[in-house]
Amino acid sequence: MAKKGTRIVVTLECTECRTVPDSEKRTPGVSRYTTEKNRRNTTERLELKKFSPQLNRMTIHKEIK
Repeated sequence: MAKKGTRIVVTLECTECRTVPDSEKRTPGVSRYTTEKNRRNTTERLELKKFSPQLNRMTIHKEIK
């Protein structure tokens, strides 16, 4: 049976990976993480500080659709 409830899976994407020129990156690509959030308690988009392996430092990751 499928879960019923208010928790949904969201994808977080690095905000700085898209703006950095290709020559400064270690590897091509964008850092992405998945997590869950409660739709009732957190209605706005989620924003967390996570590690970006492409930039080799902590950056802000925002929820994407």
